[in-house]
Amino acid sequence: MTTAYITHKDCELHDMGGGHPESPRRLQAIRDYLMERDVWDYLRHVEAPKIEKKHLYRVHNRDYVDGIFELFPLKSRHELDQDVVACPHTLDAALRAAGAVCKGVDLVMSDEVRNAFCAVRPPGHHAERRRAMGFCIFSNVAVGAAYALQAYNLERVAIIDIDVHHGNGTEDILQSDQRILFCSSFQYPCYPHNVVDNSRSNIVHTPMHAGASSDEFRDWVRRDWLNKLETFHPQLIMVSAGFDAHQADPLADVYLDERDYRWITEELMLVADRCCQGRIVSTLEGGYDLTALSRSAYQHIRTLMGQ
Repeated sequence: MTTAYITHKDCELHDMGGGHPESPRRLQAIRDYLMERDVWDYLRHVEAPKIEKKHLYRVHNRDYVDGIFELFPLKSRHELDQDVVACPHTLDAALRAAGAVCKGVDLVMSDEVRNAFCAVRPPGHHAERRRAMGFCIFSNVAVGAAYALQAYNLERVAIIDIDVHHGNGTEDILQSDQRILFCSSFQYPCYPHNVVDNSRSNIVHTPMHAGASSDEFRDWVRRDWLNKLETFHPQLIMVSAGFDAHQADPLADVYLDERDYRWITEELMLVADRCCQGRIVSTLEGGYDLTALSRSAYQHIRTLMGQ
């Protein structure tokens, strides 16, 4: 079976302004590198649908969702939060981003593909139940997980967040749902500057100090995640695939490189093969140095493809 690559042109129209690190060029860089490395034609290309409101209501406050919709159509940029700016195309992009993850769930659960990568923006893992933040509007991975639980009657979904910033939104939304195991590595202290709560059994935090190395990251994953994942025995693995722990990224100070993204993908695929017929849905989060982003995403995707 193939790997699905789910995206939409609307995701490249969302623009928070010149010089903003979360720019349309991120998706362009990934696409160009996949083409350059002769991977593009071997993916199954799927257009991301727009998510319906009812799926957003499962994870976000109804007033929050309705408030976002009521802003549109926009004629100019509008600040949703201090680091989230909407433009006239933003709502369409955000609906496609969340819709892509649900489409990925449909494809892997119906065995049409083995796994899926959602090349979408805006990212999602900082968006809380009632708040846009950290470049994020809707929590794409949380929407997808809630959809998987409801549409396919799943009992166990694991979410692995490898973005260098803590996925506070995912945790805010799903922390009380014992059907979810959330494992998150992140530089600490760093944005979003929240206090880490270790009191919940379904949340596994792996805080990394500034300057953390590849060897340390791999040791922490082995120590904190792998046995926990095996015991949990997920029926689906979802990945918040942030590539901003790369040593070249300007927004953090962790020293991974693209080989680490290949390694963690291989490890997750081994768990998926043992637990859930290889089913993985991955969605783009951070990664702001375009060269590092494209090379890291390439390693992640080609590994999902079995190359």
